[in-house]
Amino acid sequence: MAVLTPLSAAEVAARIKAGKAVLVDIREAAEVARERIAGSVVKPLSAFGAADLEVQPGRDVIYMCRSGARTGMNCVRLAACIPGEAFVLDGGLNAWKAEGLPTVAESGNPPSRTA
Repeated sequence: MAVLTPLSAAEVAARIKAGKAVLVDIREAAEVARERIAGSVVKPLSAFGAADLEVQPGRDVIYMCRSGARTGMNCVRLAACIPGEAFVLDGGLNAWKAEGLPTVAESGNPPSRTA
């Protein structure tokens, strides 16, 4: 059975900075419009398909949502889209922000502060 290997926010940030990973945000457009991680690829779960996910060879695929719960509930489906190992940002956007890592808020949309 396919699973997603959890990575801490610091591990995800390091892999992205080194160009070794692509972060795939599975949240819906309205959520992403409020706040996102710069450089993430937006692929809402409601419209997710393996054919839509183009990743350069040699780069890890790391999925994320707000808290990690949505990603966890869909881990088999998401992991099956990737040949080889796939990863999840443990704790999602909430964990990323808790580490003090930067996010981007669209102008006019304050960042979400919900848990």
